[in-house]
Amino acid sequence: MSDSGRGKRRLVAESRYSKQGDQKPSKTRAKAPPKTRGKAAASRRRRNPIAGFILGIFGWLFGLVWKITWRVTTVLLLLLAAGVGYYYAKLPDYQTLLDGRSRGSVTLMDRNNQIFAWRGDQFGGVVTADSVSPHLRNAVIATEDRRFYSHFGVSPRGVASAIRINLSEGRGPLSGHGGSTITQQTAKLLCLGETFDPEVWETEAAYVNDCRQSSLVRKGREALYAMAMELKYSKDDILSIYLNRAYMGGGAYGAEAASQRYFSKHAGELRPQEAAVLAGLLTAPSSLSPTNDLERSQRRAATVLRLMREQGYLSAAEEQQAQNNPATLSEQAERRLGGYFADWIMSEGPEFFTRDTTEDVVISTTLDPKLQRAAEEAMNKVYSEKVTKPGSVVQAAIVVMSADGAVRAMVGGKKTGVSGVFNRATQAKRQTGSSFKPFIYATALDLGASPYDTVVDEPFCMNIPGSGRWCPENYTRNYKGTVTLTQALAQSLNIPAVKVSETVGRDLVAQVATSFGIQSEVNSSPAMALGTSEATLVEMTGAYAGILNGGSAVIPYGLRELRLKGEDEVLMGSGGGIRDRVIQPDAAGQLVWMMEQVIQQGTGGRAKLPDGRPAAGKTGTSNDARDAWFIGFTGDYVTGVWMGNDDNSPLSGVTGGGLPADIWRETMIRVNDGLPVKALPSIPPKQPEPQVVEQQPAPQPQPQPQPQRQPERQQRDNFIQQVLRDLLGGG
Repeated sequence: MSDSGRGKRRLVAESRYSKQGDQKPSKTRAKAPPKTRGKAAASRRRRNPIAGFILGIFGWLFGLVWKITWRVTTVLLLLLAAGVGYYYAKLPDYQTLLDGRSRGSVTLMDRNNQIFAWRGDQFGGVVTADSVSPHLRNAVIATEDRRFYSHFGVSPRGVASAIRINLSEGRGPLSGHGGSTITQQTAKLLCLGETFDPEVWETEAAYVNDCRQSSLVRKGREALYAMAMELKYSKDDILSIYLNRAYMGGGAYGAEAASQRYFSKHAGELRPQEAAVLAGLLTAPSSLSPTNDLERSQRRAATVLRLMREQGYLSAAEEQQAQNNPATLSEQAERRLGGYFADWIMSEGPEFFTRDTTEDVVISTTLDPKLQRAAEEAMNKVYSEKVTKPGSVVQAAIVVMSADGAVRAMVGGKKTGVSGVFNRATQAKRQTGSSFKPFIYATALDLGASPYDTVVDEPFCMNIPGSGRWCPENYTRNYKGTVTLTQALAQSLNIPAVKVSETVGRDLVAQVATSFGIQSEVNSSPAMALGTSEATLVEMTGAYAGILNGGSAVIPYGLRELRLKGEDEVLMGSGGGIRDRVIQPDAAGQLVWMMEQVIQQGTGGRAKLPDGRPAAGKTGTSNDARDAWFIGFTGDYVTGVWMGNDDNSPLSGVTGGGLPADIWRETMIRVNDGLPVKALPSIPPKQPEPQVVEQQPAPQPQPQPQPQRQPERQQRDNFIQQVLRDLLGGG
């Protein structure tokens, strides 16, 4: 038999079951039903080897990616949990986070004990999400984080939306809109729990800038800190921290301080339109501050009100009512008086109670709001009506003072109602010009001279040892011949002033000027008589106050009392007021009479006041007309005015008897409005036999000991006086 077919596969499959219906499968049956096996075989026959290889590769890659993904995700989740746990462990009780100012506040009160300015970091007191007005709470949530009560500290939807907006506006993904939740903003305000360390940051400004950076790493840390806060605190706790720490412009930190600052009411009393103003400040507190730009602040508040209505916090009727009646500033906030004065107080006070205070301080000052408005109105009136040159940069300053040195008003530049800028009343040292001459005549009068004594106004030269020949001139280059001291002062003649100064002694003139309050070093040359020394306006006004009060020096002051907020104990009193006598009362009274003639018949005619109110003063124009002054007084107040250019360039057509006298007159009309006419403390001199002051030097006893002169200087002064006597023909 042939065995050629042995071992070959059967061409027909065996039956699955026996004919007798036995249910047991035969030993030789296939493992899969015929149909299934047929399909698998057909599939194997149809699959492309290349496709199978590619599918295998993709399957392997998918498996690899899946393994990496879940492992990386697990690691990231563990790191996230570790980061959140790290910050969670560092978080203190939320009560300690409510007041996080780096320094305290300074509240400035006028002489009527009304607030007129704030400085430092204002904090009105702790508020909570429950104690503030519901309108404020709703406005903040509607504006800053509408899903605040539903997210876990970070809003992925908000971040994605912010990135989309930034990219659509052509900025980087993290530039502009941040998508930060209120919790993240609070984390930034807390600087992630880091406190200022001078060994790490050179200044607090550097510390703040570091806390406010918006790098990707910083954003990640803020997110971790925010999630830790969500675990540690309740939503209302986080909102309370935010409402107390957020800066809301005008130096106000927190909702209570801002509410008091702008509306003079508690944060729990805010109406919807007022709450909308405060919520609107959170995006740009300085530029949107209502004290900076009320109209812009109101426009932003209108947007906030619309958001509140859209999110169901206000009905359509309530929104319309608020839109029709926008918030306005309180009377205290709207006054905006005394910015220059407040800056001066802050610069003059002790640093640990003003600029660097960590306490909340209240300072009572000498500022008179009526007089402050008078000075500002006078400045604005003269500039609007008489300084008409387009683009004029000429500046001016005003100081109003009582006879005891109490500063009642101050304007440090032509722009009023501002602060934090250069104060020309206190910071600008300028040549005094002829406004220095009253100190020369004060010295002569105190030594026994009479206002009727005479001196010759004529071309004059003198040899100055070490400097050569010096020939001063009058401003007009005209000469009056023999004039009384009164006429010499009234006409602001230079030659008589030099002669009198040389006769009585420059050392003594300088001593009188400095004793009256000129703090800068007085020029010791003969040109001192022409006002070549420099002084600030507040110094000069204080010196003239000494003339008004009868000859006693004053120290100008603006601070009356300093105490901690909420306490009655006075920690610091005034450091100014009347001090030692400089000249005798008779001499001061006669000098006042002489200065009356400056206004009645001299260079100060434009300063004459209406209704016959007595006034006295002195004009001043420095070398090359770089500075123009008018300083004078009535029976109640002394006022100083200065004009000049900040770059010290010459003025064009301005002298002390011109625009400064106009400003002085407009100021004094308003200052004295409603006050009874008060006589000046002047003492008219008796008519004596006319005498030439150079021929009879005044006796040497002085009101204060004269500094011991060096023998060489004494000899030089005696020589100059002898020359003057010879030139004048005296014996």
